[in-house]
Amino acid sequence: MSSSTAVRAAVGITVTGTASDGEEAVEACSRLRPDVLLMDIRMPRRDGLWALVELGRRSLLGPGRSRVLMLTTFDLDAYVDDALAAGASGFLLKNSSYEELTGAVRAAVAGHSALSPAVTQRIIEGHLRGRRRPSDQDLARLRDLTEREIDVLRLIRDGLSNAEIAERLVVSLHTVKPHISRVLTKTGCQSRAQAAVLARNTLT
Repeated sequence: MSSSTAVRAAVGITVTGTASDGEEAVEACSRLRPDVLLMDIRMPRRDGLWALVELGRRSLLGPGRSRVLMLTTFDLDAYVDDALAAGASGFLLKNSSYEELTGAVRAAVAGHSALSPAVTQRIIEGHLRGRRRPSDQDLARLRDLTEREIDVLRLIRDGLSNAEIAERLVVSLHTVKPHISRVLTKTGCQSRAQAAVLARNTLT
């Protein structure tokens, strides 16, 4: 079953449009404002990574706007790094199961990160950690965060859910959500995954 067919078959998920290349994807997103885009990395003319960056430039990504799940047949570190750093909410291999794909769409709508098990394992093993030295620009993005927000950012980096963050910080779940929202706003991150990459590159 293809990715698009799987999504069309899922209960509670509606496909609002399709695109054959990166430029069409950006224009379709501008027009349709979907909750989630399933974006193939390899496409004619402009690829998915170009489209992802362009969507961010047009302020079409993030909470209250569209979220992007990147799809590829290639499980390559560079793709994962670039996609998450550019604001993707998740990264899935095209051979992901029906449950993984539809679960990732629902997770993205809820504001969570969605990564295939293979990608998650590599991140846990530290393939993204330390790959880039923190730039002055990245460090400046942390400047306005409070100590508590820095703590929240570290826990996002470590892959904790909202409930786990609340338990770790001994606060209510309702307290965690605005903290995460402020972290994303202050750092200019469009997704938790992008915030996690920023944290891996800047926090000890």
